Amino acid sequence: MDLALLRTFVTVHRAGSFTRAAALLGLSQPAVTSQIRTLERQLGRPLFLRQARGVTPTTIGDELAHKAAPHLDALVEIAETGLDDESSSRTLHLAGPPEFTAERALPALTELTGDDWRGFALRASFGNAEEILEGLAAGHHDLVICTARPRGALLTATPLCDEEHVLVAAPRWAERIDSGKPRRKGAAALENLPVVEVHESLPFVSRYWASVFDSRPSASGTVIVPDLRAVLACATAGAGLAVLPRYLCTAAVQQGDVVALHEPAVPPLRTYFLVVRTGTLAMPHIARAHEWLQRAAADWC
Repeated sequence: MDLALLRTFVTVHRAGSFTRAAALLGLSQPAVTSQIRTLERQLGRPLFLRQARGVTPTTIGDELAHKAAPHLDALVEIAETGLDDESSSRTLHLAGPPEFTAERALPALTELTGDDWRGFALRASFGNAEEILEGLAAGHHDLVICTARPRGALLTATPLCDEEHVLVAAPRWAERIDSGKPRRKGAAALENLPVVEVHESLPFVSRYWASVFDSRPSASGTVIVPDLRAVLACATAGAGLAVLPRYLCTAAVQQGDVVALHEPAVPPLRTYFLVVRTGTLAMPHIARAHEWLQRAAADWC
């Protein structure tokens, strides 16, 4: 079986589209279509179902991708780095949410970079779970950190750590709540307070309310900024209440810049996963980074 045909097939499978696969491979779309048809004729079975937007793999297509993709990735690694592991340079392409990646993952992984043979170069990018998982499947990233466990056999996810969420606000808001009506407790005491969030849908506040109060927040977002570090800065400045990861706001709480408004017996948690393309942990630089992050995560909980 022609390896070029298999490479095109795996790229289409990961990209979910002949058009995207053609762009990744530097080929024309008719060339990609022709190669897939040739492979289907050789196998005597259809590999994809054509949809209005992109393609969906058949059962045979999924099975072939699961078997072929790890070996093709290994061949690409050999071709790009050579056979001498000790003298070969490596570049790890990491992707994840901006705050967790910047505050947790990158400081840990920079210990593995360096100018000796055991080090590797590091390239990081940020994005939401959907974006970075799609980029991982398409081969743009080697290792992804996200809060969504991917489906299917082409990506392998390993739990990394749990993130505890805390409801915080500047001290003046805590004082206002404490001086309110005695009978107002829980979510009722927090009604109509301004909210600082990362999106208009209030993902962190809504998840907290559902988990802790079994209800939905009544307030709308007052300040919306797409970065949790900016959310903390706005909350510290008194813009309103916010729900933040404990690791991100612990120092601010200890310094009195913000106050924890509620301490539930069971705090809301969110799990982070390390995700790779299945089979790529056979590559030393990816395996080392994967293992190193798991070790570091033991001190994050």
